[in-house]
Amino acid sequence: MLSQEELRALPKVALHDHLDGGLRPATVIEHCAENGHELPTTDPGELGRWFFEAADSGSLVRYLEGFAHTTAAMQTRDQLVRVAREFVLDQAADGIIYAEARWAPEQHLEQGLTLQAAVEAVRDGLAQGMAQAESEGRGIVATQLVTAMRHAEEPTTEIAELALAYRDDSVAGYDIAGAELGFRPTRFQASFDLLRRNNAHYTIHAGEADGPDSVWEAVQLCGAQRIGHGVRICEDIEEFWGEHPRLGRFAAFVRDQRIPLEVCPTSNLQTGVAATLGQHPVARLAELGFNVTIHCDNRLMSDTSLSAEFARLSETFGWGLNEVETATVAAMRAAFLSHPEREALIDGLIRPAFRAARREVRA
Repeated sequence: MLSQEELRALPKVALHDHLDGGLRPATVIEHCAENGHELPTTDPGELGRWFFEAADSGSLVRYLEGFAHTTAAMQTRDQLVRVAREFVLDQAADGIIYAEARWAPEQHLEQGLTLQAAVEAVRDGLAQGMAQAESEGRGIVATQLVTAMRHAEEPTTEIAELALAYRDDSVAGYDIAGAELGFRPTRFQASFDLLRRNNAHYTIHAGEADGPDSVWEAVQLCGAQRIGHGVRICEDIEEFWGEHPRLGRFAAFVRDQRIPLEVCPTSNLQTGVAATLGQHPVARLAELGFNVTIHCDNRLMSDTSLSAEFARLSETFGWGLNEVETATVAAMRAAFLSHPEREALIDGLIRPAFRAARREVRA
């Protein structure tokens, strides 16, 4: 069994981590005071517990309610810069070597920022965080994914156009997020068509609050390159927990095409995907050959880190260095980064660190 301390020392990759779901409680308190936004409590420890308990409801809709407080703390340039900088530093402290911060610029315009100014503020904060982490001996590459809210009354291509405008300036890709059930991915078909025509990267939340049909639509109609969560693909597998599982045609397609699943175990428990971690499909999907990657989703709401997520999988399913390395390499290969850069991080950092960890275990 691997401990959090052992896992923290290993290089990891964070692909599914919401910027507005990972703030430090003290930062939320300070920024909300500046903005005149009332919080449930102004004690950092109590506020952290409040976020976790509010999210721990078994409902995605209820889970999302806490974001009203975190987005209220991200409404000025200075606030966005600080949140992005702290995002990078917190990830680096957990051993993350590559991180994509996903967030919805449209939710941060209440005090006069434009979409462009908001993206540039996060860009600058990420750059400051990387520079500080490097100076402290913790190298990390951090980019941003701009997200459109899928429950918008009238979907537009505005955020997709923003992703294209800043694709060479810190924005690695695009996503849609928010309430999944009742808001299928094809509502944003025009955005996905625009991105695909321009050879851009995007991932789509699907298969968390809705079933395999949502994942099918994201993959087969919208052309998703990765799937955020995706764990309910297991519903297209007969005898999923048995000795002889039979994959449906779509589940087999997802597996065989190596479409990455961005799995967030603790978050999934909070939104009702499974009652306990032992009942979560993540380990079984990995055993069946799906391209499983592991992430936090929202570190504040789930009171977690990527090291903690892997430690829980180690304790529950017996994951060791081999399984953690497999998931980490899979995540790095799925990153919205150039192929040479991905392979350089795998060959230069990830593989050597895991080889060294195995030698230490043998010794």
